[in-house]
Amino acid sequence: MSLASKAAAKAAEATGQPAEAQETVPPAADDWGLPEREPEGPSPEVLAYEAETGSDDPPQIPVHVAFMRVMRDIRAVAKLDKPTEGVRFDYRGIDRAMEAYAPVTRRHGVIIMPTEVQANYAPATTSTGKATRECTVIVQYRIWGPMGDWMPASAAGESLDSGDKGTAKAQAVALRTLLFHGGMVPTRDTDPDAHNIERGEAAPRKATDYRDEALEPRTSKGRLRQMHHELKSMNRLGELVTNEIDESETIGDLIVRIGHTRR
Repeated sequence: MSLASKAAAKAAEATGQPAEAQETVPPAADDWGLPEREPEGPSPEVLAYEAETGSDDPPQIPVHVAFMRVMRDIRAVAKLDKPTEGVRFDYRGIDRAMEAYAPVTRRHGVIIMPTEVQANYAPATTSTGKATRECTVIVQYRIWGPMGDWMPASAAGESLDSGDKGTAKAQAVALRTLLFHGGMVPTRDTDPDAHNIERGEAAPRKATDYRDEALEPRTSKGRLRQMHHELKSMNRLGELVTNEIDESETIGDLIVRIGHTRR
């Protein structure tokens, strides 16, 4: 007699009913008495990934070959992003870089991982005189291939931020630079040499043009020195401009003062 039959007979003795009338429990799924469960399938995310890329593992090839295939699949990424304030220009942001690279690197078994971040900080001011902080980083990366081999890479980034996001922004710039420059991803913009323009006599720059360039946070200390030399050679360091706090200041003094805040 099985264990289940013995249990049914024992219950019949206790209730005075025949064993056939007792409600029996279906046998357990295994010998440990655990309840039977439906087998767990892959998550929706895994199913979506397999539908997009196929469920096969990537070919076991060296990392430089796998990264070359990533470069081959990412043909171009256009400059479709625009800053929300300040100088207007087109650029390719970190989100656009990751959207282009993420599915392709997964398909080819490539992992791009930061291994070391060297960060430096310095006080700075915006063009409106607001206090902020400059962050510059050099990030070391390892690019892993499907066979487990890797190759080193590095990229620099910088940012200005008045809160606590400066380091994250600078690292995002470094990653964007690594992906677009290291992957040699073109923009398909019109080539600068596509138009032939006859050069004419350039009009001298106004002192206010030098002021605006000096107040731009991305203008480097080396460029400020060059501007100061240009104005000195033209004997124009004493020209007055309105600075960022609406006071009169010579362009030479303004450039020197701003230069002290730059690294």
